[in-house]
Amino acid sequence: MALQDRRPRDRGPKGRDLDDTALAEVRGLLGLAERRRDLLIEFLHLIQDRYGCLSAAHLRALAEEMRLSQAEVYEVASFYDHFDVVREGEPRPAPLTIRVCDSISCMLAGAESLLGELSGAVDPSAVRVVRAPCMGRCATAPAARIGDREVDHATSDRLLGMAAAGETDVSVPAYVDLFAYLSGGGYKLLQSVRAGTISVDALMETMQEAGLRGLGGAGFPAGKKWSFVRSYPGPRLMSINGDEGEPGTFKDRHYLETDPHRTLEGALIAAFAVEAERIYFYMRDEYPAVLQILRTEIAALEAAGIAPKGFIELRRGAGAYICGEESAMLESIEGKRGLPRHRPPYIAQIGLFGRPTLNHNVETLWWLRDIVEKGADWFAGLGKPGHPGIRSWSVSGRVRDPGVKLAPAGVTVRELIEDYCGGMIEGHSFKAYLPGGASGGILPASMGDIPLDFGGELAKAGAFVGSHAVVVFSDRDNIKDAALNLLRFFEHESCGQCTPCREGTGKLVTLLETRGTLDEAAIRDLETVLRDASICGLGQAAPNPVNHLLTHFREELSR
Repeated sequence: MALQDRRPRDRGPKGRDLDDTALAEVRGLLGLAERRRDLLIEFLHLIQDRYGCLSAAHLRALAEEMRLSQAEVYEVASFYDHFDVVREGEPRPAPLTIRVCDSISCMLAGAESLLGELSGAVDPSAVRVVRAPCMGRCATAPAARIGDREVDHATSDRLLGMAAAGETDVSVPAYVDLFAYLSGGGYKLLQSVRAGTISVDALMETMQEAGLRGLGGAGFPAGKKWSFVRSYPGPRLMSINGDEGEPGTFKDRHYLETDPHRTLEGALIAAFAVEAERIYFYMRDEYPAVLQILRTEIAALEAAGIAPKGFIELRRGAGAYICGEESAMLESIEGKRGLPRHRPPYIAQIGLFGRPTLNHNVETLWWLRDIVEKGADWFAGLGKPGHPGIRSWSVSGRVRDPGVKLAPAGVTVRELIEDYCGGMIEGHSFKAYLPGGASGGILPASMGDIPLDFGGELAKAGAFVGSHAVVVFSDRDNIKDAALNLLRFFEHESCGQCTPCREGTGKLVTLLETRGTLDEAAIRDLETVLRDASICGLGQAAPNPVNHLLTHFREELSR
């Protein structure tokens, strides 16, 4: 007996049909750009910027144009918060979006009330109001973004007025451009290094003696990083991590909005030192003004012959905190989902596109010129005994004068409050603080005299300084509410790659939301699993706020 053929006789094409109009539109946007796989996210931005969303037809057309599977394009587009994927039959988002930050500093400044007022006042068919993670404007909370315009001290009346007036474009602040930077002696150090007047070995020795460390969170010595990357055979690459998404952090934005060429000169020197063939500057999409500044000033460097055309390639993030982790950032630069890699190997050996890669934070590079010009002893001497160097502290919360504060490594939070921020807001008493953003834990005021630096007494307290983001709480704040805000952030920002983090952060939120007595045994069990089994620092640090809540603020548990 012959076998029956069970295959459908009229199968048709796999996946969605190709829309010729959408294909023509995508081709028009991409122009003559190479259809490289690593440019996928950049191309998604082009479509999102032009049409306000990513329709199924455009995603299908992009997949066709790049010779990728539709699933591959979709999984990348749907991973990032700033891409609006619209399926067939679904309505497009409203033509204008207002994003309101609901992270910890903005929560303290009334973000929930602002969200409520806006949601009740707008026409949802014309204006979309959405919650957003930290926008890096914590000193001017509550922060918002209307279209591409960043708004400090946001109010509903102001935002509604801006929407009515069409004030939604990027607003670029005054900054030191290339001409002004050159007039102040800029890029002379780069010339000296390229000419061999200052050797690479001398540069590394100076950084070691100065105690310059990575200022994005990990604190790894900068000079050692150069030597590790140089030890692996080329070709080599360099990346700059501008994705400062840690709640409470805004120092990198401050430096790039005021004096960007200090970072760019430091980057060109570092790239020369490790013989990197190209620099990839990864900048978070939450900073439209910074992105505009970098586009302008990188083009100016190329026009002036200081950097070869295409040597510094600006890459735009798309709303994913996890891409602040260096290996996840490299995945994003390669046009993929920002999923952290397993280590080893470390990126110094096998990094971007499989090549040895030097990665630096924006602020680390910003200090390089001053350290070489003024000397290692100058920089090291700016810190407290045993804590070399000066640091840029992002201070927000219940202080009179929040902002970026230059203060010694080893400074205490009490000194930051009293000597650099003008004390607490009138009527508020110091109660608690985050020493290192959402990840660094929550410590009580009784521990406000601990020197703030990598390791040391702070690490013994189960906390860390990380990106130097200090958020100050007062007697009017509920620490359980603060811990819940931080945990919701981690739940939202988990990349989902590993089960402990993906499931554990959500379960911690659920447990902390419980009214009445908390199930502390379950919380502690989840804490152990997250710390021991998560792939990257997000899951490993996520339990810190609830750990410190249970340890230092037990009186808050019944509230």
